[in-house]
Amino acid sequence: MKKAKHLPGAKKAALLLLCLGEQATAKIFETLDDAEVREISRCMMEIDHVDPALAREILEEFKEIRGGDVGVYIRGDEFAKHAILGGADNVRAQHLLDQVSAGIEGRPLETISKMHPRMVSGLLENEHPQTVALILSTQKEDHTSRILAELPEEMRADVMYRIAKIDNVSPEVINQIEEALQREVGVVVGKDRKQVGGIDKVVEILGKMDKGSDQVILTSIEATDPDLAEEIRRRMFTFEDLVALDGRGMQAILREVSTDMLTLALKTASDPIKEKIFSNISQRAADMIAEDLEAMGPRKLSEVETMQMEVVKVALKLEEEGSVVIPGRGGGGDELV
Repeated sequence: MKKAKHLPGAKKAALLLLCLGEQATAKIFETLDDAEVREISRCMMEIDHVDPALAREILEEFKEIRGGDVGVYIRGDEFAKHAILGGADNVRAQHLLDQVSAGIEGRPLETISKMHPRMVSGLLENEHPQTVALILSTQKEDHTSRILAELPEEMRADVMYRIAKIDNVSPEVINQIEEALQREVGVVVGKDRKQVGGIDKVVEILGKMDKGSDQVILTSIEATDPDLAEEIRRRMFTFEDLVALDGRGMQAILREVSTDMLTLALKTASDPIKEKIFSNISQRAADMIAEDLEAMGPRKLSEVETMQMEVVKVALKLEEEGSVVIPGRGGGGDELV
């Protein structure tokens, strides 16, 4: 058994706090910084028995604890969890608990999540796009979008395409990448196979990018994989989202859409979007479409969704040209006034 004086500081602190109890530990955790809490908590989680001799070295008051020389058997993982959650700052506590549970080191100067986007892009621009995709898929969407904006334009679409194709990644793969970058940056990793990329991740990242940049990337992806690009567009902006447009924007879109296309697109539409469209066309045209919808027989859902996506594509094209403003999309500052 190691003497207390030979133990690392974090291990010694963990043993001391385990003897003090959860309530006292929670109070002490509130006075420590996040890195210290993470380090001590991980040491706690590896402990299931406190030897009485070692405890006496660390804390003389341990003599008062019942149990004699048998020591104290504990659940280090449960203790650490309760101690972290016992603090007053619930947001910080949950964030720390997630990091500790995932095995995240979180070293501020070594973690991509803490680095300036330009520094990250400089670090990654010479890496293989698949490596860049995997690393960026572990980051928060707004941070990833800013990093992408700093990468060479010809690289962005390839990286986003690869992020969309990422599913579950083994810890071995992530560890290999982490080891390759260890000298310069620590990558957020978990102990278990986890979901880090996928289409939803791409949708969230594109939603954080400046207006127009998302469409450049989507156009490039479309050239490689039209189905994937359409699925991303479908999740980014739906036919029902058109209800948020103002009258001028809706009218601009409807001028580009044929009556037959619009009628089929409205087959499964909600009442609000129907009312929005009918209020921006003539009464005669609205009546004709309403009659056609009533007389229309069953149609395949895929056909209706295809027509709805065609209308959405028109909306996105007009937005890219600056003719239409779609509320809530991309970076601000470019709205028409």
